[in-house]
Amino acid sequence: MENHRRKLERDALGSLEVPNDRYFGAQTMRSSLQYHIGGQEERVPRAVIQAMGIVKKAAAEVSQEFGLDPEISSSIAKAADEVITGQLYDEGHFPLHIWQSGSGAQTNMNVNEVISARANEIMGGTQDPVHLYDHVNNLHSSNDTYPTAIHIAVGIELTHRLKPALTLLHDSVKAKSTGCNKIIMMGHIKTTKDAGPTTLSQNFSDYAHQLSNCLERLEAVLPRVWQLRMGETTAGTGHSIRKGFAGKCIERIAQITSLPFAKTANFMESLGARDAMVEVHGALNTIAASIMKIANGVRFLCLDPRNGLSETEGGSPGNLSHCEVLTMICVQVMGNHVAVTIGGNNGHFELNAFKPLVASNVLRSIKLLTDGCISFNDNCLRAINDNKENVAKMMGDSLMLASTLEPHVGFERACQLAASALMNGTTLKDECLRIGISETQINDWLCSDETPSLH
Repeated sequence: MENHRRKLERDALGSLEVPNDRYFGAQTMRSSLQYHIGGQEERVPRAVIQAMGIVKKAAAEVSQEFGLDPEISSSIAKAADEVITGQLYDEGHFPLHIWQSGSGAQTNMNVNEVISARANEIMGGTQDPVHLYDHVNNLHSSNDTYPTAIHIAVGIELTHRLKPALTLLHDSVKAKSTGCNKIIMMGHIKTTKDAGPTTLSQNFSDYAHQLSNCLERLEAVLPRVWQLRMGETTAGTGHSIRKGFAGKCIERIAQITSLPFAKTANFMESLGARDAMVEVHGALNTIAASIMKIANGVRFLCLDPRNGLSETEGGSPGNLSHCEVLTMICVQVMGNHVAVTIGGNNGHFELNAFKPLVASNVLRSIKLLTDGCISFNDNCLRAINDNKENVAKMMGDSLMLASTLEPHVGFERACQLAASALMNGTTLKDECLRIGISETQINDWLCSDETPSLH
């Protein structure tokens, strides 16, 4: 039950009333009041806060080797675990929105306040002995903590959410390609214009290869995601950091996440630039373009047989809606890419000033693509069935089959037969019969069950 009572919290700028049932303190409350922009959808992403919890836990545990009291270290780690699970985020202890300092300093302080308050509670106190600066923020600053958390969050989301979703979609499309390899259909160019014969299998094989390339693109960007900047401190020089702390902290982060995070080769580059995130979103942008092409292909294949192509038969009337949903998601991801690109090039000297914007857009795109792929797979792709009768009718009616006659009757005569069929409202088969070609020969030329060659 929500508690509306208030408590008085103090910081260097004065005192503020804070909700009594929240762990955050005066600095978070002041930031919340000053930057109250947008609704709940503008909150700092859950994944970023969870990643901050990972950073704080690793820092506290490693700090024992550099003099931090073991009991304090343990209480911080336990409090950080509640941040990592998302429990404290869901309970409303992290109210800040992405619209804050470009370094993410307010979010870092929000995490410090929450963890110190919860750690003191674990130790049986109220405001002692765990201090938000001296203990929770020990040996690091917001300038290395926040960008480190961004990389952790993105690495986890790419590995455990988007990659499995793309793999699921790829495997379903691949299964479709092997299940309809004998269904010959007419290829299409410029949306509805007939091209030459192909198979339904080849269409799905095309989609499967696109998705395979998408997965390869994700793998290609991950090496830069694994590079962490913990220990760069304020200006990227590592000034005032204890020797060995950063490396051990990153090793601990890798252990906690079971992911291959490692120390970046250049702190100043990683502090001032967001190139890795721009690269990640470049891959997401390409994935969106690829998936949009696939969704549009399925959309036209599933159109009403009275008006459209209908080489496949939707399992429910809502299948086209799922195509529309997925294409809208792709457009949103493409829009996010513009924001990430502009945010990435706003590195002012040693500090990029658009980190919260970049992080939120990258993570939103990952979530949208993940959920979109799963929804499209479960509610649309799996329900698609072959519409063999309609495919056969369309193949028989298509004048582009003249291209298959060309090797047998020559280019000029094939064109004449197609023109006659168009003028007379007949089929190519009718015109071939009219000039004396046997039905057996026509069927052999036009209606072969062999898969059309792609050579």
